[in-house]
Amino acid sequence: MAARKERHVLRRRNVPGGATRKDLDEKLAAVLASRGNANIVFDILEYLESDKEDDVQAAVRNCSKLFQTYLEKRELHVGVLSAEDESLPDTLSAEQKYKMWMRHRYNSCVACLLDLMHRFSFQLQELALCTLMKFIQLEAKFPLENAEWKESCVFPRELLKSVINRLLHEDTDSTSLIFRFQEYLEYDDVRYYTMTLINESIIRVHQKTKEMVLPIFQNNVFCLISSINMPVEENTLSNFLVAQKAKPDDWKPAKLKEHKRVFERVWMNFLKHRLPVGLYKKVLLILHESILPHMVKPTLLIDFLTAAYDVGGPISLLALNGLFVLIHQHNLEYPDFYKKLYSLLDPSVFHVKYHARFFHLANLFLSSTHLPVYLVAAFAKRLSRLSLTAPPQVLLMIIPFICNLIRRHPACRILIHRPSAAGDLTADPYVMEEQEPAKCQALESSLWELETLQKHYHPDVVRAANVIIRALSTQETDISELLEVSSYEVE
Repeated sequence: MAARKERHVLRRRNVPGGATRKDLDEKLAAVLASRGNANIVFDILEYLESDKEDDVQAAVRNCSKLFQTYLEKRELHVGVLSAEDESLPDTLSAEQKYKMWMRHRYNSCVACLLDLMHRFSFQLQELALCTLMKFIQLEAKFPLENAEWKESCVFPRELLKSVINRLLHEDTDSTSLIFRFQEYLEYDDVRYYTMTLINESIIRVHQKTKEMVLPIFQNNVFCLISSINMPVEENTLSNFLVAQKAKPDDWKPAKLKEHKRVFERVWMNFLKHRLPVGLYKKVLLILHESILPHMVKPTLLIDFLTAAYDVGGPISLLALNGLFVLIHQHNLEYPDFYKKLYSLLDPSVFHVKYHARFFHLANLFLSSTHLPVYLVAAFAKRLSRLSLTAPPQVLLMIIPFICNLIRRHPACRILIHRPSAAGDLTADPYVMEEQEPAKCQALESSLWELETLQKHYHPDVVRAANVIIRALSTQETDISELLEVSSYEVE
């Protein structure tokens, strides 16, 4: 059967403006009715390149029906497909030649659908994506590749690879399409192969671009990998797109350990490249809950987190969550951790929108009763000094925070029972500029700042500060509600 000459996908021609869905339906019916009408497939496919969105949408729906039928009836060539311009051996039957010819038409349709994922309206892009995923589902059930052995699983990896590469476009924001794609990640095999393909895409793109920052590509990658819901138990891996009943024991998509390995690999490859600042913050924000728990070796992220913690400012604050997990669950040793935490206490910490997250974590890090007294005193004193210029809503969190530190560490009570130095600020031995907690002389000072706050203009602040007039109880104040924070606090 002679094939019309095609460029990348199809030869474009002028499509009649009066084409209707009825015309396409009639063409579809004719093709399905007789192989003698096979060339009409070209007319259907050419509508996929129309400039009229309604015509394209109708053509997509007809192509979906057409090739679903061919896949189900096994009327497409299975196995390696020779190039269309190659001469076919005389030994091939007319049936074989027909199936090879129609397989080329199917490939042309797929190429058009991939192109449509970034053309016209989102409604049409979504239709193209869903049609491609339908083809993936059909290819999983009716493979176009020969199985290596009788009962082996054949997953349509190449078609999924083409879809993933379009979602991870370097110049087009695919966020909305990726959101639509998420539902397919509930299939365990789709999730597994998607992660392997993302990893390949990251390596390929960064090798090509020589380590440049690629905001659109990297945001697309983050959007896709951060939407993956990882399984937590082996017995939950039972929802597969591949329909074969018998699956080999070593089939990786059915193994939780293999999911975790490829999950770890894709995140490590993503994070080893320089990220835009906004994306850097988003990663740090979800790392402790959505990444570390699903890694085979969470300690592989030690360098990433310690480097982030050393950056300073908001980046350091956001790195605290991940470091907390590594320190308390994976025995990370960080000799200068508390020194760095102490240095983060400056006036700006009250004004960043994730200050509540910082104090929530600082509260956890300072909860141990085994911390040196000088260290706890340094934090209490520095916070007291900073409270003199803090806004009222922050003071209502900071004052009970300081009091709880003193309750946990009775040796620090001297800070509120030493005679006040409020009348002579120069007499305060505390050195605010000293970055080393052991050298700031906090234990030789007092929390006279809290007494000053008893004269604050805001009545709630006055009530909070007056707690030190009486002897502090041993019962800590519950400040959890004051430290609640949204997971969407990064711009």
